[in-house]
Amino acid sequence: MLIGVTGGSGAGKTEFIKQLRTRFKESELALISADNYYLPRETLAKDERGVINFDLPETIDHIAFVEDLKLLKQNKTVRRKEYTFNNEKATAKEIVLSSATVYIVEGLFILHEEKVRELLDLIILIDADDVKKISRRIIRDQTERNYPLEDVLYRYNNHVAPAYQKFILPYLENIDIIINNNHHFGKALEVISAYIKNLVDNKSMLFN
Repeated sequence: MLIGVTGGSGAGKTEFIKQLRTRFKESELALISADNYYLPRETLAKDERGVINFDLPETIDHIAFVEDLKLLKQNKTVRRKEYTFNNEKATAKEIVLSSATVYIVEGLFILHEEKVRELLDLIILIDADDVKKISRRIIRDQTERNYPLEDVLYRYNNHVAPAYQKFILPYLENIDIIINNNHHFGKALEVISAYIKNLVDNKSMLFN
């Protein structure tokens, strides 16, 4: 089963998924992120200031992403090199996804790309107000990607916010569950965990 998780940058997708995965074995719940399907930096378009806009659908290799999702549906192994963005200190690792009962499919464009959307069995939106999202974005981009504050704010106002308007909001009718993360997502985490546990337990019963 493929569970799509999307939301605007800073909404809390990464933390939600991180906490969710701690509750399950890798064979029960695994993650595939569209972030690792960015095309090479030198091929990506730049805006009028010469800044690469990562928040456009054409920055992602959707063909490879869809093919790998299909492989996971068939219980086949997927290998992918980690994308490290602009962090020169980070060493790219090889990501290996083997057979799991449930896969979390994370990405900004999973609703916008029809072929991806059609493969998803459940779609979750993690949401938060703009003030919360931009503050979280500042912390992440300064600590993980070495972006200065001015650059973070420029990207948010000119790339991130417009992307949310264009590539998520128009598809609200396709979303099954919306999780409000202005303050916490604890109760939602319990609900989704219970749902996945039920899927895992039912699969175990079928093979025992």
